[in-house]
Amino acid sequence: MVKFILGPKGSGKTKWLIDRANDDIKKGNGNIMFVDVDDNHIFSLNYSVRLINAMEFNIKNIESFYGFLCGIIGRDYDVEKIYVDSIYKVLSLEPHDLEKLKDSLDSISKKFGADFYINVDFSLDEIPEDLKDNCIELEVE
Repeated sequence: MVKFILGPKGSGKTKWLIDRANDDIKKGNGNIMFVDVDDNHIFSLNYSVRLINAMEFNIKNIESFYGFLCGIIGRDYDVEKIYVDSIYKVLSLEPHDLEKLKDSLDSISKKFGADFYINVDFSLDEIPEDLKDNCIELEVE
């Protein structure tokens, strides 16, 4: 499963990801990965959630991001969920790029049983129609 977490800056996307990762590590059987663009959330995450700083891996485009995520799963077949925060700060993402990313990640999600939650700075009305079922939109509280 691939889900995109949508919302404007300040809507709580990062908090949503952190809370879900922390909840999942307590009740899951597999490993939980949290991919971020820095190490700022190391103390917000449960010590069992694996924090990976994407900036250390020279991710330049959707293809290298996909390869990066495949590498995580290839290294650890017990990955249950991968939460990705703020990757749009590293990659130039457009709404149509999400379709390609979703299609690519769907195949490895089904094959290896890993779910992906990726936050992006778009609103639901910017997302292509066929992706809307894969989106969770948060609003500023």
